[in-house]
Amino acid sequence: MSRIAELFARKNNRVLNVYCTAGYPALDSTLPVMKALQQHGADLIELGMPYSDPLADGPVIQASSMKALENGMTIAVLLGQLKEMRKEVNVPVILMGYMNPVLQYGFEKFCKDAAAAGVDGLILPDLPAYEFETEYGAVIKRYGLDFIFLVTPETSEERVRALDGLTTGFLYAVSSSSTTGKDKNMADQEAYFNKLKQMNLNNPVLIGFGIKDKATFNAASSYANGAIIGTAYIKALDNANGDVAQPTQQFLESILQ
Repeated sequence: MSRIAELFARKNNRVLNVYCTAGYPALDSTLPVMKALQQHGADLIELGMPYSDPLADGPVIQASSMKALENGMTIAVLLGQLKEMRKEVNVPVILMGYMNPVLQYGFEKFCKDAAAAGVDGLILPDLPAYEFETEYGAVIKRYGLDFIFLVTPETSEERVRALDGLTTGFLYAVSSSSTTGKDKNMADQEAYFNKLKQMNLNNPVLIGFGIKDKATFNAASSYANGAIIGTAYIKALDNANGDVAQPTQQFLESILQ
């Protein structure tokens, strides 16, 4: 059983997945951020691989990616930093990014090195399902990595079921068809979330995009197994001043207590 499957076997509601950008706010802050997230209640960590053209990300995460790139973060540097992470990080870790830099690194080498570092799964929003089925999925499975697909309110029921069939770990339900960081009223998407709930999908569902505080986390968790927070946490780190532990503690306490 994968580390992600073990998590959902143990906890099937109010699962909190927190996104952070590798190499932000400082090049060497990746592991301290991850340890702080684990210590203060994150169930999953979604680690963003900085990229100059992140199509699914809003301005806050884009800015954090640019800062991380300026700091010197690359896939090679990140995977080097992660080699020691399993000595101190026990929660599931997912790498989120885009195909271009992964292909430049070498897709199979990327999967092999990520798995060797203890990474549990991948989110690559611009990897189409057809290419996953015909080429890349076999490589991902060869190294024991989960792969998470995204669905939106516009995704047909037939396609949701198809993507659920390809997904392992959990299905990522985007709250609306926009980039990260936009304010959302979860109640506006009630029909979409209820449709997903009533489909009895194979995978747990986490809702992302627009989850920013306790109220939106609680609302999303009432429709799904939990939620994903990214932009709001990146904003909390903006004031870290070299200490990521304190803003992480304050932020997660504001969500979970």
